[in-house]
Amino acid sequence: MKRVFLIVLDSVGIGEEPDAHLFGDRDCNTMKRISGSPFYRNENMRALGLANIDGQEYLTPVDRPLGAFARLQEKSMGKDTTIGHWEISGIISPSPLPTYPDGFPEEVISAFEQATGRKALCNKPYSGTEVIKDYGEEHMKTGDLIVYTSADSVFQIAAHEDVVPLEQLYEYCRIARKILTGKHAVGRVIARPFVGTNSSDFKRTANRHDFSVEPPKETMLDAIKDAGKTVYAVGKINDIFAGQGISEYVYTHGNTEGLQITLEALDKEFEGLCFVNLVDFDSQYGHRQDVDGYAKAFAEFDGWLPSFTEKMREDDVLMITADHGCDPGDSHTDHTREYIPFLIYGKNVIPGNHGTKTPFSVIAKTVTEYLGVPFDCEGEALPVFAENEAKPDAETLCLSAIDAMKNAYVPYSGYKVGAALLTKDGKIYQGCNIENAAYSPSVCAERTAVFKAVSEGNREFEGIAVTGGPDGKIEGAFPPCGVCRQVLAEFCSPEMPVYLIESASPLKFKELTLGALLPESFTPKNLGR
Repeated sequence: MKRVFLIVLDSVGIGEEPDAHLFGDRDCNTMKRISGSPFYRNENMRALGLANIDGQEYLTPVDRPLGAFARLQEKSMGKDTTIGHWEISGIISPSPLPTYPDGFPEEVISAFEQATGRKALCNKPYSGTEVIKDYGEEHMKTGDLIVYTSADSVFQIAAHEDVVPLEQLYEYCRIARKILTGKHAVGRVIARPFVGTNSSDFKRTANRHDFSVEPPKETMLDAIKDAGKTVYAVGKINDIFAGQGISEYVYTHGNTEGLQITLEALDKEFEGLCFVNLVDFDSQYGHRQDVDGYAKAFAEFDGWLPSFTEKMREDDVLMITADHGCDPGDSHTDHTREYIPFLIYGKNVIPGNHGTKTPFSVIAKTVTEYLGVPFDCEGEALPVFAENEAKPDAETLCLSAIDAMKNAYVPYSGYKVGAALLTKDGKIYQGCNIENAAYSPSVCAERTAVFKAVSEGNREFEGIAVTGGPDGKIEGAFPPCGVCRQVLAEFCSPEMPVYLIESASPLKFKELTLGALLPESFTPKNLGR
């Protein structure tokens, strides 16, 4: 049962894109900026390959990353949440969503005031925390709604929870969403509730709610859902896609809750995609220019990772990415036009660096290819899944064992033995027997192959072929000795096939299982391991 867990670290960009200046950005690098904080931690992300991604020279790379990874460049004309998530999911946006540096035109504001029965205050680009300080008391006296925007394509409505109940505020947002169509189809209408008694203690609450414009065409979410699989949305994913292509969803009140719900999702029975957005990076720290807070949030995610990866099932795949940047130490509080990381981890994933790719929809292609769902969009899936490569068959494995036998060192017994061990990722480890004058240090071919594989960090095996005979002449099956069977039982399942070669020309072999060769074997389970 294949499952993909796609986690978007909202705004965790990894370096300025070549066209960043066209979007008003210079010298922006969210990851590099927070890496200078004393609160920054990245041990587990580094282990997956974060520091090995193109352009991350300021971090310390690891010799053997556990995951596959790439740096992705955006093709759409934007640097906001909606366009970023759309591109991740397969939609390229050639034109930016509308923004309002001078506030919304009269036709929009008058229609909104008439439909809600309330006047609009402010109507300017504004900081979300500052706007409630400057207009909050007037709002509480009059009941007028605080309407403001930013450098992003957003129509934001702030209201005190005691003055405008949440459900009423959400209804006002739905009204605005219906008004903001056509040339005024902003990416998101956002409810921004707050509490407090006066301007000195006004504080936004976690009851934010986004009402996004509907995607202009089908996304990978639609394709996965239409294929009869589940699309489980965590955080604001349901809002970003206006519910389109979502099977189930749950909202969160911050990163910590989002991480807990994502961890719990591992226990859910479903096949398909769990799509997660962790918004605090952006909303709580990026826009507020809080470098240390951003670093702490990243450290929290990094510390959480092992609890997730340890519970992953055989066919689970974890993907970690971002949707844009929001450098908390640059010259403005807006999003930044940055590359994003793409890290992939799972038992079916072949580790390695895939360089820099365009566009973000490489993610959509990689997700749908793994799930076996047809989906057409720009970009190519990263070739990271072991099952997508043709694995050596039994005949190839047997021929490899015969080849390995040639290297046997047997000056005392004269019996040459060869073995070929197949790993889950399709690699073959060859082994031969190596004798010693003291006899006891001698090692069998099967153990040589196993020890080579394990010493290189590979411990998942799918088959072994064994052959042997006097002076390398094959005259019938040459089964593993008892010690080798015990070593195999340490790492292999009883169902793993064992191919005993009976002749080389023509090639003839018989297939058994490890369990048949060593029934009721003593394994780590007997020691409670």
